[in-house]
Amino acid sequence: MISIIIMKKITILFLSIFLTTITFSQSSEEAKSLLDEVSLKMGAYDNMYIGFSQTLSNEDAGIKEGDEPPIRGIINIQNEKYSLNYLGNKFIYDGHKLYVINTGEKEISITDGDMDGDDGFIYPSKLLTFYKEGYNFEMGKLKNMNGRKIQFVTLNPIDSNSDIIKVELGIDAKTKHIYKLLQTGANSSKTTFTITTFNSNQTLSENFFKFDEQKYLDQNYTID
Repeated sequence: MISIIIMKKITILFLSIFLTTITFSQSSEEAKSLLDEVSLKMGAYDNMYIGFSQTLSNEDAGIKEGDEPPIRGIINIQNEKYSLNYLGNKFIYDGHKLYVINTGEKEISITDGDMDGDDGFIYPSKLLTFYKEGYNFEMGKLKNMNGRKIQFVTLNPIDSNSDIIKVELGIDAKTKHIYKLLQTGANSSKTTFTITTFNSNQTLSENFFKFDEQKYLDQNYTID
């Protein structure tokens, strides 16, 4: 079960970074207005499919961006429900229970409710509601990236003891969709998430976010 606990922690870190996109209040009215617009735009979709890549660098440790191939994943979100494929494992939240499926160990952990937000992280079900705590915001630079104009917003943690120094959020100025997120940690590490694919209002089956217990039992998974 240790591996499942580790995977949960990794996923919590991912979600805390990736889903910070449209959550907190801003000191800059311009930044707040932009993020409000992103929140309104994304919140209007029936569902979202997001493909992403993640890279990590830490110059102090001699790790440069590009030294390792990017980690890729996908997430489907519909209201409070989500299905996340990340690091070879799957996480399903059906609106009532969270299923953590460790494919390597063939173990499944089931807990009531979504991941707890008491630790200050933001989870899929809180994407558009946990809106006014944690960061100060300011407008960053407007950059041309792959032919797209990307407006950055800088998120500065209010907590001086935070493990995060800052988060830089890149928003496509045309679509008002999130394109890139860069997090700088207190240990000088930099984590970059880039959205490689975005689709909205997909046709999903009624059972898309449903956990099929028998399917995994047939594959000899251990279910806790």
